[in-house]
Amino acid sequence: MANPEPGAAGALAVHAADAHDVIRVRGARENNLKDVSLEIPKRRLTVFTGVSGSGKSSLVFATIAAESQRMINETYSAFLQGFMPTVGRPEVDVLEGLTTAIIVDQERLGANPRSTVGTVTDVNAMLRILFSRLGDPHIGPPNAYSFNVPSVHASGAITVERGGRTKAEKATFDQLGGMCPRCEGMGKVNDFDLSALYDDGLSLSEGALTIPGYSMDGWYGRIYRASGFFDPDKPIRDFTKRELHDLLYKEPTKIKVDGINVTFEGLVPKIQKSFLSKDREAMQPHIRAFVDRAVTFTVCPECEGTRISPEARSSRIAGKNIADLCAMQISDLAEWVADLDEPAVAPLLTALRDTLGHFVEIGLGYLSLDRPSGSLSGGEAQRTKLIRHLGSALTDVTYVFDEPSIGLHPHDIARMNQLLLRLRDKGNTVLVVEHKPEVIAIADHVVDLGPGAGTKGGEICFEGTVEGLRGSGTLTGRHLDDRARLKDALRSPSGSLEIRGANANNLVDVDVDIPLGVLTVITGVAGSGKSSLVHTSMPRDAGVVSVDQSAIKGSRRSNPATYTGLLEPIRKAFAKANGVKPALFSANSEGACPACNGAGVIYTDLGMMSGVSSTCDACEGKRFQPGVLEYRLGGLDISEVLALPAERAVTFFAEGESRVPAAHKILERLVDVGLGYVSLGQPLTTLSGGERQRLKLATHMGEKGGVYILDEPTTGLHLADVENLLGLLDRLVDAGKSVIVIEHHQAVMAHADWIIDLGPGAGHEGGRIVFQGTPADLVTDRSTLTGQHLAEYVGA
Repeated sequence: MANPEPGAAGALAVHAADAHDVIRVRGARENNLKDVSLEIPKRRLTVFTGVSGSGKSSLVFATIAAESQRMINETYSAFLQGFMPTVGRPEVDVLEGLTTAIIVDQERLGANPRSTVGTVTDVNAMLRILFSRLGDPHIGPPNAYSFNVPSVHASGAITVERGGRTKAEKATFDQLGGMCPRCEGMGKVNDFDLSALYDDGLSLSEGALTIPGYSMDGWYGRIYRASGFFDPDKPIRDFTKRELHDLLYKEPTKIKVDGINVTFEGLVPKIQKSFLSKDREAMQPHIRAFVDRAVTFTVCPECEGTRISPEARSSRIAGKNIADLCAMQISDLAEWVADLDEPAVAPLLTALRDTLGHFVEIGLGYLSLDRPSGSLSGGEAQRTKLIRHLGSALTDVTYVFDEPSIGLHPHDIARMNQLLLRLRDKGNTVLVVEHKPEVIAIADHVVDLGPGAGTKGGEICFEGTVEGLRGSGTLTGRHLDDRARLKDALRSPSGSLEIRGANANNLVDVDVDIPLGVLTVITGVAGSGKSSLVHTSMPRDAGVVSVDQSAIKGSRRSNPATYTGLLEPIRKAFAKANGVKPALFSANSEGACPACNGAGVIYTDLGMMSGVSSTCDACEGKRFQPGVLEYRLGGLDISEVLALPAERAVTFFAEGESRVPAAHKILERLVDVGLGYVSLGQPLTTLSGGERQRLKLATHMGEKGGVYILDEPTTGLHLADVENLLGLLDRLVDAGKSVIVIEHHQAVMAHADWIIDLGPGAGHEGGRIVFQGTPADLVTDRSTLTGQHLAEYVGA
């Protein structure tokens, strides 16, 4: 409320401090924004809409949130800033009225194999303290219950100085950790298929090792050949037991190779340290394929997958040990903690109850604390990050959300909407990037960007209320009330994929036949077991091509051309047309501009202050040497080709002297998935989450496989783009593929030939097939939550 003060004429005037009620943006030019200016009301819920690639994330995340974080970082001392991530100043003329920004995005939680839901939300830390105070028998401090802390025992002589004299005394040191000694706190042990490590009919010199990066020409090959522990020219099948043991399992040993001191180590411990210390999802594709082929993971027989040492499991509270609690569904754990009455640890129990209560409130009560954080979907990760803010007493904060409805069933979206409104009603500014009409409907203020994507976007098309958006005539306004119809004609299946006795995660011995040759949609509330059924229960020989939500790894040197393999045929075509080497046409190889090393920008690190990146003067941001740009194909040089959007590049590589069939085929797939506006050389770091997933889909469409599994392909898609996606799915099915889609979007459900609905609830209340049949039957049946929402959507 304005603070009344008498004015000159006795009228009430607004206090100067209450006049700052908007976030003012002037001249934003980040990525594709075209000198955007707008005012966003504070302490209101503002939703940003527009087609994928229209500039929503550039405005909200890369401009407003980035500048807020940068200015907060500058309030810390220079010493502290040196340890913090540096955020560059966004391209904008004026930003006024900013408040502290808390970003709740879709970035996956750390994919470290030791990271679990319990560790990332600090619940495990609270449970460890609880057991160190109340556990019976008492075994030690909190570290004694941590699966990341090994037990250490040591003894020996120590030197003690007393009265000017030194004396040797015997001392022992014991630290009890909670790590299972067999699996080292991983919960799994691995076994190696030795036939995948080497070809025993060959000698090392002949290239027996089949491990990526272990060629005999490389450094590893030189170490193994010159080790002296075995004959490199003898076939491995003729090795003695001793030689084979040294090759596979020898402990680290110092040796000399070509006069250089190096460490020799057996293949198995070497692979464990270099490959298996990483999470599988973080590996490069060829490394991941090798690990899948060579290593089998089984549950640790000693800790039974709990990661915890026997001592930690022996300590109990009310009959439960810490491993039992971490394996419980969080909603059940919340009830167990609520029944504890221990005044000695009352503040700890209060904090624990609050955090677990937030899990249940936000719809994640079906998770367990021992769930690896890397296995959470984008929507689950986003809601997990939100938990720490739900009970916060902070107000006048700007909360920034990136599609909070992702991964949510229509039934769950209403609950998420209530959370957004609650954050606003506490006096916070809530900025939401969103496509779902249900979320747009609760906005106090709507900003619609467009009119198109990429270079055709970056402008404000509409600002105002939801009702105003409906009548605005913009692309979003026209499609806001779109409702899909049930299909008149359904395809007939050509066979079926049998799944029998599936019981991964929360599935309850599920038997189901998934029809082939049609579009099948797997649906159900979040946590009902959809991903468990599709990703972990499929027969291995089904020829499945899976496009999941895992993040695309890529630096600012990566772009759609490098990621899809498009650059390879383009470079070869340039080389052939000009009679030179293909390597010249790579900005990461011989053709790179020497001044900026092919980056296109010169980055100046200013220590603890934000660094400065400026366009390279030598190549003018083109990334190539001047000599390379003299070579042409179809009248364009390589930098001009990489600047082409995919929809123009399709025609460029289709005919004439620039005809490159291999490149044309990849480009057609990019246009098919709705990425025609993305330029071939655009850095992957500038693509939105939805664009990255569709880029991955375009790449996988080239793989040979009869069954495509798509995990929520509508992620990041505008209402208008969903129609294009349905057309793409139809084309895949008509080409003879079987398409299985995990999806919550009612338009995709209505378009399906067959629906499998899991539920009825989440966690142990789910994991069952509650309906399978046609969309029309599901609407008529209405016995499930999905059926009720689909019937409402199609107006039945």
